[in-house]
Amino acid sequence: MKVDLTHYDAHNKAYATSIGASKIKQWLWFFCSPLLIRNPLIPFSGFRKWVLALFGASIGIEARIRPGVKIKFPWKLRMGDHVWLGEDCWIDNITDVIIGSHVCISQGAMLCTGNHNYHSSGFELISKSIILEDGVWIGAKAIVTSGVRAYSHSMLTAGSVATRDMQAYGIYQGNPANHIKSRTIDSFQ
Repeated sequence: MKVDLTHYDAHNKAYATSIGASKIKQWLWFFCSPLLIRNPLIPFSGFRKWVLALFGASIGIEARIRPGVKIKFPWKLRMGDHVWLGEDCWIDNITDVIIGSHVCISQGAMLCTGNHNYHSSGFELISKSIILEDGVWIGAKAIVTSGVRAYSHSMLTAGSVATRDMQAYGIYQGNPANHIKSRTIDSFQ
């Protein structure tokens, strides 16, 4: 058996029902996102938060959302307080992404909730939520794949790829990322 993409349905029922928004809302987001969220000429995080909330995102206080951030479906995004989204990070959330408080997602990082069934000749879409608990740090250009839960204060180093859960206070590195040591956090002076 071989992969046969002529049988792939990009608008299959599973994907269509997972979107969770009307066609009008999707189209509005498609046009507003590049102009109002990703645009480097708009330097204000508060404005980005307002637009994202208008489209259904749940965002806590004091979030910092830098220019270039790409979010597929804001209505599937929940963020706690004091979250930082760095320049050009990409939240490809065809299903829920839940981000706790005091989480840093560094520049160029990607959270990807979707993948394809590589066992199937039809290449069906598979989607699973991503959960980042309080205090998690996702390093620059790192990738978190579908179904991963990063437990409290875990860290994924720059350029690494998390393909499975990350234990609390663990530091993960590599592709696929492996636990390399425990994270210690000094008291604020």
